Amino acid sequence: MRTEYIWEVKVKNTPVLKRKCNRCNCNWFYCSNKFRMNAQKKNIDVWLIYRCVECDNTYNLTILSRTKPELIKKDLFLKFSENDEDLSWEYAFSSEIGQKNSVEFDYSSVEYEILHDDISINDILNVENEIVAFKIQTRFEFGLKLPAVIRNCLGVSATLLNHMIETEAFFTPEGYPLNAKHIYQSNDTINLCRVGN
Repeated sequence: MRTEYIWEVKVKNTPVLKRKCNRCNCNWFYCSNKFRMNAQKKNIDVWLIYRCVECDNTYNLTILSRTKPELIKKDLFLKFSENDEDLSWEYAFSSEIGQKNSVEFDYSSVEYEILHDDISINDILNVENEIVAFKIQTRFEFGLKLPAVIRNCLGVSATLLNHMIETEAFFTPEGYPLNAKHIYQSNDTINLCRVGN
């Protein structure tokens, strides 16, 4: 028999961008959720606009550069034009976009909550001859550590969690290391299983 729970990680804000402002020397910019588009001859440039947290000075993060209009899908072009917030968040969390622009996102600035059922570690440990699975779902990559999620949702100490990992009370079918410090992949689902004795 198998019981499955879903732990959904919901972010509350986009990460700030590390960059020195050329107006006030502040080191942080926030995402405005607005795009800027510019057409030059037969090419289009698209930027995601960031603003200094202190003086509101702007910085344009390049999304597309000198791109032929016909190469941009119509629905994507429309989202740029309408300042689609979901799309802006996708780019604001994209380490690839950050690397292309030679900037760094501060993922530690991201606040989040985890939606989960109220289940204790004792409830899990008392299950007999059953697999209890936890699917952890997150939309964005932001350096969230797997042990932090488990401790938050099950209310266990770091010591107890480490002991349970060492004794293989928990494991992942995919072989994902429970005590690793890896970033979740966007839209990835990780299964944690406990096999009853």
